[in-house]
Amino acid sequence: MFSLKFLRQSSTLLLALCLGALSPAWAQLVSVESAWVRATVPGQNATGGFMKLTSKQALRLVGIASPAAQVAEIHEMKMDGEVMRMRAVPGVDLPAGQTVELKPGGYHLMLQDLKAPLAPNSAVPLTLTFQDAKGQRSTLVVNARVGLQKP
Repeated sequence: MFSLKFLRQSSTLLLALCLGALSPAWAQLVSVESAWVRATVPGQNATGGFMKLTSKQALRLVGIASPAAQVAEIHEMKMDGEVMRMRAVPGVDLPAGQTVELKPGGYHLMLQDLKAPLAPNSAVPLTLTFQDAKGQRSTLVVNARVGLQKP
């Protein structure tokens, strides 16, 4: 016969395993809208990615990866005097409940050293990495539509 202590420990372990297995489905903190990547032409080795991100809690987008590119970074375009400059940034803050748009001319994703041209009406998987105030990281995979302009 099982002891009460054994049953309690077993049920706690089972609950922990179930919650761990289900956490991506029920604990999704970030919603993504209008994810797209600009189409390329043969020989073009870089392109931009864009989307709207809304987080339920304060997070920071700290990373991007894609099997379509050898290098993927978060970039910012902004005016420096009278010159528009683009540079990689370590992350983008996502205030709780506010939509942050990654768009041409502002914060965006850069896919560089593309492995193949990106054709319109195809899709590109993007793995976004987020970090909370405690330093805990989580990822979200998004399939971005490839197009010539915002969907």
